[in-house]
Amino acid sequence: MRTVTAAASAVTAVLAAGAAGVAVGRIASDAALRAAPGRPLPTEPRLTVHTVTADRLALTRDLASLRPGTYGLAGDGSHAVVGTVLEAAAPSPDAVVRRLERVTHGTLEPGDQVWLTPNLYVGNPDAALGLDHADVDVPGELGALPAWFVPGARDTWVIAVHGLGTTRELPMNVMEFLHGLRLPVLAVSCRGDLGAPRPPDGLNHLGETEWRDVDAAIRYAVRHGARRVVLHGWSTGATMALRAALHSATRDRVCGLVLDSPVLSWEATLRALAAARRTPDFLLPLAVRAAQGRVGLRAERAAESADPARLSVPTLLIHGPDDVVAPWEFSRRLAARRADRVTLHTVRDAPHGAMWNADPKGYEETVRRFLTPLM
Repeated sequence: MRTVTAAASAVTAVLAAGAAGVAVGRIASDAALRAAPGRPLPTEPRLTVHTVTADRLALTRDLASLRPGTYGLAGDGSHAVVGTVLEAAAPSPDAVVRRLERVTHGTLEPGDQVWLTPNLYVGNPDAALGLDHADVDVPGELGALPAWFVPGARDTWVIAVHGLGTTRELPMNVMEFLHGLRLPVLAVSCRGDLGAPRPPDGLNHLGETEWRDVDAAIRYAVRHGARRVVLHGWSTGATMALRAALHSATRDRVCGLVLDSPVLSWEATLRALAAARRTPDFLLPLAVRAAQGRVGLRAERAAESADPARLSVPTLLIHGPDDVVAPWEFSRRLAARRADRVTLHTVRDAPHGAMWNADPKGYEETVRRFLTPLM
């Protein structure tokens, strides 16, 4: 009896440990699979506002608050835009002072908890940029996808697709620039966004299923006069663009890809986001396996989308070594293996999805040169 009891106890302990491991893996995988649009990724630290004046803002000293460039600064109920770091103006060793460009809405007070975001603009293209636009619905697989259409004189359209932690407000960073090139822009929502259909399981599939929303946007553009389209995607939006260029029934209309911070390895991104939630290293494989089981992610599909041999259109990769969410190394490898098709523009000191923010002029000039022969 003692032997049987001991064996039963051991089996129970193993089963309990296994169940606990599955639960932990599931929770850890939520960092990517339940990333809410418009909310910070776990890699983005919360910063405290120290002082605020009409044109300056002191924040917690951190690698994030020291980044060069121009960023949105979001809080609960507030949004502002911060620019250059004014190092000499720091009131104390634990603070960083940045130029306060504007407060978009709400107020900033000492003690507020905020985070940096690539989104400089809120609202819509008319309210934020003064650009005439139409609110349109793109018929998608799961239902209507709200989108903004900014008209232009050319028959090459840019379809802009945001990614993890952002919304369709992100493409407004480059909308004025694209409008100046007379390119029509369609900034589309994806399943799970505010106002868009909810995926059946409520989870983000890191582009595995969402690419069909980009396919729907291509078909919409073609029906409304586009002869060619350029897909401009950020983060998992870049992943969606790659898959659409490979699998869409209208892929022959895709004449170019602009991929900002592309997620080319969902395993690496899952591990990074789970680790940012302080998941112990030995549990990270469980997070990856949990994601595979929950949403059917397959490594071979990701490899197929980023297969250099299958790239059939000119591709601009904009990425940098400081992206901890989507490792730059995968972009480097892709560019090295298809130098005839792929151009890599490297941006340093920029977090995931914020290559434009770190160097707006350099970003836009690189994109302008890439787009010129495609117009």
